[in-house]
Amino acid sequence: MPYVRRVLDEELDQLFGQIAAIAIDGAKGVGKTTTAEQRVRAVVRLDSKAVRESISAEPEQVLDRGRPILIDEWQKVPEVWDVVRRAVDADAAGGQFLLTGSATPAPGATAHSGAGRIGRLRMRPMTLIERGVCTPTVSLAGLLSGGREPLSGTCPLRLADYVDEIIESGLPALRGLTGRALRFQLDSYLHNAVDRDVPEQGLAVRKPAAMLAWLRSYAAASATTASYSQILDAATPGDVDKPARSTSISYREVLTSLWLLDPVEAWTPGGNALTRLAQSPKHHLADPALAVRLLGLRREALLDGEGRPVGPQSGTLLGHLFESLATMCIRVPAQAAEARVAHLRTRNGDHEIDLVAIRDDGRILAIEVKMASSIDDRDARHLRWIAERMGSDLLDAIIVNTGPNAYRRPDGIGVVPLGLLGP
Repeated sequence: MPYVRRVLDEELDQLFGQIAAIAIDGAKGVGKTTTAEQRVRAVVRLDSKAVRESISAEPEQVLDRGRPILIDEWQKVPEVWDVVRRAVDADAAGGQFLLTGSATPAPGATAHSGAGRIGRLRMRPMTLIERGVCTPTVSLAGLLSGGREPLSGTCPLRLADYVDEIIESGLPALRGLTGRALRFQLDSYLHNAVDRDVPEQGLAVRKPAAMLAWLRSYAAASATTASYSQILDAATPGDVDKPARSTSISYREVLTSLWLLDPVEAWTPGGNALTRLAQSPKHHLADPALAVRLLGLRREALLDGEGRPVGPQSGTLLGHLFESLATMCIRVPAQAAEARVAHLRTRNGDHEIDLVAIRDDGRILAIEVKMASSIDDRDARHLRWIAERMGSDLLDAIIVNTGPNAYRRPDGIGVVPLGLLGP
């Protein structure tokens, strides 16, 4: 199959010619290796036992290959990080090393962070635009410019299509799989993570089923700010002898090190425009399809024959899953536009902004996510509230939804179907 360019390719186009070494981080299966392979002459695959043993014995061997070189799953022989760092100290010419890793090494595994020598980029599963299911007409980078240009475009996707994309995953190798084959591969992905990847990270899991139950509870909390104690309680209903809080913390830390958890941190702006803000993260898994599988959901459990949510409870859960999909599809182009993504919620819950894309200068794009085909004034009330407090520091405000058309409301707030939002 021909290679499908990713948003990350645009970032590598801009950076790799001038930066000597770049590490691409992300969960297994998001496409790191395939993307990196397009730009190198040689590959060192450290997931191969034979190669790993050889490089472990003499890490400097990686310097003998032609450049640019890809060191795949570098965290399996973390000494190569310091080898690359020293090589960059000796020769900082751009375009020499790409390193891909699906886990963060344990603290102290490398002698140096690599700051100033090895740059880092995050890769996530395929966005809707990368999947080729629609053509974007609204640029996130354009919204972050603050020009507040007119918005236009018509999106063919409807709620049922978004549900299909949530279920079908953004992991490239799973695209095209359906039915039992897709469910089987997602189950295998999750079980391999718990049974193999977690122990490789140094955490001995006595009861894999307990970790899967915790992950299932985390999936049920997608797009919420539920406390970790609430997640643990939901994972062990009725259990008098619950796991220690330290066990729950170890689950969280190791799953984050594998890039399987992808929470959105709370925004803490400088200045006095906003006060009394909550600090809890919003919970998201690397791919909302993993949440669907953990919860044992199928399309018919989410949508009726008319393409509508089956009931109020299903509608609420589906709304959270749609927000997870939107969050992933926004984080990818935001990174390309040099913006970070957070969320905002007041402590008393009076106001909440689902996503805030923040430029280096502190100015923001405020984004509400609504699983609705039409938008009314109630949907825009939090955006009007943030506009009153941020003034000119608010670059733009949009509502991302499942509707057909992109446009600006009379109050200037944009309405953008998720399928139309691109880099």
